[in-house]
Amino acid sequence: MAQIVKPLGATKKKTIVGRGASSKGRACGRGHDGQNSRSGGGVRLGFEGGQMPLYRRVARRGFSNCPFKVTYQAVSLKDLEVSYEAGEVVNDESLRSKGLIKGNGTIAKILSNGELTKALTVDGIKCSASAAERIKAVGGEVK
Repeated sequence: MAQIVKPLGATKKKTIVGRGASSKGRACGRGHDGQNSRSGGGVRLGFEGGQMPLYRRVARRGFSNCPFKVTYQAVSLKDLEVSYEAGEVVNDESLRSKGLIKGNGTIAKILSNGELTKALTVDGIKCSASAAERIKAVGGEVK
């Protein structure tokens, strides 16, 4: 078995600056004077030198429904045709076990892409109107 070897120069030792002449010499790459040249110096994120910072200048108005938005993972009829046998129940657990939906917070919705020839029982899964129509047309059931 071949051993993975990192190329020459792939890792470099971190330069610790501001520790005397041996580190990098004189200003140690920090510039000559000023707040950022001192140890512990520097300003917080978003600081603009005393000017009113952008995050306070820009108005935050209105309401965003984003935290409450429900997104559905689409499952097509052709996926059900391939993954299920006739008479099986299509529910959240079976969709997850067959790998048709992934993730904890995902909600499935069956869409009418493809053909369905098997009678399936859809339980507790949202369906588009046309998908429900097609499922019922082949003898299936939508609860």
